[in-house]
Amino acid sequence: MTQSNSEESQGALRNLRIADFSRVLAGPLATMILGDLGADVIKIEQPGVGDDTRTWGPPWWSDGESTTSTYYLGFNRNKRSISLDLRNEEDLKIAHQICLSADVVIDNFRTGTMERFGLNRDNLTQENPAVITCSITGFGSTGPGAELAGYDFVVQAMSGIMHITGEVEGEPSKIGSAMVDKLTGLYAVVGILAAVEERHQTGKGQHVEVSLMQSALAGLLNVGVSHVTADVDPSRHGNRHPSIAPYEPYQASDGPIAIAAASPLLWERLCEEMGRTDWITDPRFETNEDRLVNIEELAVEINSELAKDTAVAWVKRLQVAGIPVGLVNDVRAAFLTAEELGLDPVVVLGDGENAFRSVRSPLQMEATPPTVRRAPPTNNQHGQEIRQELGKN
Repeated sequence: MTQSNSEESQGALRNLRIADFSRVLAGPLATMILGDLGADVIKIEQPGVGDDTRTWGPPWWSDGESTTSTYYLGFNRNKRSISLDLRNEEDLKIAHQICLSADVVIDNFRTGTMERFGLNRDNLTQENPAVITCSITGFGSTGPGAELAGYDFVVQAMSGIMHITGEVEGEPSKIGSAMVDKLTGLYAVVGILAAVEERHQTGKGQHVEVSLMQSALAGLLNVGVSHVTADVDPSRHGNRHPSIAPYEPYQASDGPIAIAAASPLLWERLCEEMGRTDWITDPRFETNEDRLVNIEELAVEINSELAKDTAVAWVKRLQVAGIPVGLVNDVRAAFLTAEELGLDPVVVLGDGENAFRSVRSPLQMEATPPTVRRAPPTNNQHGQEIRQELGKN
């Protein structure tokens, strides 16, 4: 774990201000990433309740003064919060001021909401042509899906992700984490940073839009391409790979391990380490295509050999041989494994019982690394501070 204490940003995006009207996950993830990289993120929340996810518990976390859901904590560090009722004339004026002071304005409201409050791109660019706006939608802003509400789970179902996830003979399953929201947030960051670079060249901002549905379809990658290029309708393969074998969890004497021997060389090494070089020339397993045809027999043979030793012993042995392999960890064990591998996955802000612990950004940057400078704010925690700044300007 690494300690972090400074609120001063020296990050690569330290000169950017983000007006963040988003809530729940995709938008807050995008703005948190920008905040980690140094941007000044002003989170505009509704009075009282604030971001929906503040109440999405259990589990809960308390700093001794307030209690909030750990869900909210996961996407809202490095932000300042101000509470504004956009239906109130004075609050709307403040929101407008924040937008004009910002480099980027991001929202994930239903289509038409920002227009209704006069905070849409057309209005803002009349006073600030350099502003970059970003809208995150469920299904786009102009077609028949513009009015539809989009949630990760629903889009996992509609995008085919659930259809390809789960046991072969089982029911369609959602991914264990909200991956569509996360993909969408990442695409939003890419679009925003590209717009910032373009503004450096032209002096003008532009509008960025990304939808959950398009992000999900793009995230299908090879699975989606198999449909659009070969007219294949991909199906569920459980924990197996549709095109590679061996590539799945297998059973050692005391638990499962994941093996990914994804090339002829790795397959031969696996055979050698298991003392089964006869598999290399076995007509059932000689080529990857042979192994896919005889995948059930392959699993029986591999499990038979793995049963001779423990999962940890096999992982160590196969790793030494350069074979991609790992234990099937729960989340607690995953963080311990990352620590053992020197990845330092947790960052701590503050001291004592009320210190805020957060998952470290995966980005490693030599000169301007991501930092955790602020714990996720309480609703309106920085309202007076932000109002004073706007008054001075």
